[in-house]
Amino acid sequence: MSYVIAEYVWIDADNGLRCKARVIHGKKTVELSDLPSWNFDGSSTGQAPGEDSEVIIEPAAVFPDPFRGGNHVIVLCDCYTPKGEPIPTNTRLPAKEIFDLAPEEEPWFGIEQEYTLFKDGVPLGWPTSSARSFGGPTVQMGFPGPQGPYYCSAGADVAFGRDIVEEHLVMCLEAGINVSGINAEVMPGQWEYQVGPCTGIESGDHLWMSRYILNRVCEKYGVVASLDPKPVPGDWNGAGCHTNYSTKAMREKGGFDKAIIPAIDKLEKKHAEHIAVYGKDNEKRLTGKHETQSIDKFSWGVAHRGASVRVGNQTASDGFGYLEDRRPASNMDPYVVTSKIFQTTCLE
Repeated sequence: MSYVIAEYVWIDADNGLRCKARVIHGKKTVELSDLPSWNFDGSSTGQAPGEDSEVIIEPAAVFPDPFRGGNHVIVLCDCYTPKGEPIPTNTRLPAKEIFDLAPEEEPWFGIEQEYTLFKDGVPLGWPTSSARSFGGPTVQMGFPGPQGPYYCSAGADVAFGRDIVEEHLVMCLEAGINVSGINAEVMPGQWEYQVGPCTGIESGDHLWMSRYILNRVCEKYGVVASLDPKPVPGDWNGAGCHTNYSTKAMREKGGFDKAIIPAIDKLEKKHAEHIAVYGKDNEKRLTGKHETQSIDKFSWGVAHRGASVRVGNQTASDGFGYLEDRRPASNMDPYVVTSKIFQTTCLE
């Protein structure tokens, strides 16, 4: 084969993902340095005005293409103006600059991406109806029962969309994305996968590309993967993007007292700043109910899933390990969130 198909992928103005394919002739394989800059019509993605619509995309990370197979690739790109200036939606560049200030800290991230599968406007496992819902699901024939049996479930009456979830897992692994697990979540039709551990900027690269692959798999099934942090109003869990984090010092003996507790103290002092960049509509999710702390409060605890930051029992017992920031919403930008956590805990 004397050509490679490269699917260029970038983040648009609404935190969505766009893509288009380019054929690289005369190559059997490609690396990042082989991939040229390209451009797109930014006026059609909300990223540039019509009178100056060209946006330049620069390849930043390359993954094997699990859809086309062979030597084809999917390429995560940064967006710039024709003058080489990063556009506002290019959050990768400032994140990388932050991580590059202290690489010796060796920040590891493990991100838990929750999402809800929708078909015909409702989550999988829920009925469709033209009747008014009066602001939320009503108790009528066909609606799922209360939360409880769906988390980590198995069975056609409690688990909805497993074929999509399993295919997404395999596709991510084929693409070289560091996915470490999957599970059904608390609300019916809601699922989670975990990406990591990844170091620094790699965490955002892998999570964004995993989201792209999720969209592509769902497209095949005629299903939409929603990252809305509160997809169904009422007595149902929201969707988050819990971010597990550690530095080299946290992972060493004595790291709990020497590094983890001081990091939590710093996160508390910057609580409002973090909430401001932790995802749109997060106030609908962080209510103090459904395994969350209220958005205007900060707390932490060992094994406490209603806290802002949770520390696992093993970390507390061993005296070293990691912390879990439970505040980020499912629609958060991982470049922004991971670099913000690193900046607050290591650079300030």
